[in-house]
Amino acid sequence: MTLQTQARDLLKADRVYLTLRRRIRDLELAPGAPLRKEDIAAEFAVSRAPVSEAIARLAEEGLVDVFPQHGSFVAEIRAADVREGLFIRTGLEVEACRRAAALKSPALGEALASNIDEQEAALAGGDLQRFYELDEALHALIFEALGLARVTRFLESARAPLDRMRRLVLPKGERPQDTLREHRWLVEAIRAGDPELAGAAMRTHLNKVTEAVEAQLRSGDAEGVR
Repeated sequence: MTLQTQARDLLKADRVYLTLRRRIRDLELAPGAPLRKEDIAAEFAVSRAPVSEAIARLAEEGLVDVFPQHGSFVAEIRAADVREGLFIRTGLEVEACRRAAALKSPALGEALASNIDEQEAALAGGDLQRFYELDEALHALIFEALGLARVTRFLESARAPLDRMRRLVLPKGERPQDTLREHRWLVEAIRAGDPELAGAAMRTHLNKVTEAVEAQLRSGDAEGVR
C-alpha cells in the first residue's frame, strides 16, 4: 500500500469516525445497537478497512464494544465511565477557566458573550439541539484560547461516554435554564479577569451537572444505562 493510499484511507476513516461518533453521542444510535461494517461501508462508499479503523477508535473511547466473532455494538452507558468522565472534566475545566480569566483577553470575552447571547436565543426558540451545540462551543472556546490542543483531545476522549448521559439529562425540568444561568456567571467571571471566581463558577456548574447526572443514574429509567 502506497503512502498516498494510506492517507486516503485515513481521511475516509476520519469521516466515518466523526459521523458515527456524532450519531452515538446524539443517541441517534441507541446503546446496544449493532454496527454492521458492510452496511456502514456501503453508506459511506468505502471499503471495510476505514470502517474497522473508525470502530476501533470509537472502542478506545468506550463508545463501542467489539466482540470477536460476534460483531460491534454501540456501548451501553456505564455509570462508572460517566463518573470517571465527570471527575476528569472537573479537574481540567476548572483549571482551564482559571487560566482563561488570567489571560484578560477582550477577544475571548467577546466570543464568550456572543455565545451566551446565542444560547439565550436558542432556549427562547425551544431549540435544545442548538443550545447543546452552543454549550459545547462555549467550553471549546476556553480551551482554544489557551492553546491546549493535546489536553483538548484528551478531554474530548474522556468525556465521550459522559456526553450521552448529558443528552438524557439536559431536557429535564429547569436544567436548560439553569445551565444558561451557570454559563452566564462563568463568562462574567472570565470577562472580569478573576481566576478564582472563574474557577469557582466552573466548579459550581459541573457540580450541578454531576447532581443531575447522579439523579438520572439513581432513577434507573434510562434505556441503555447500567
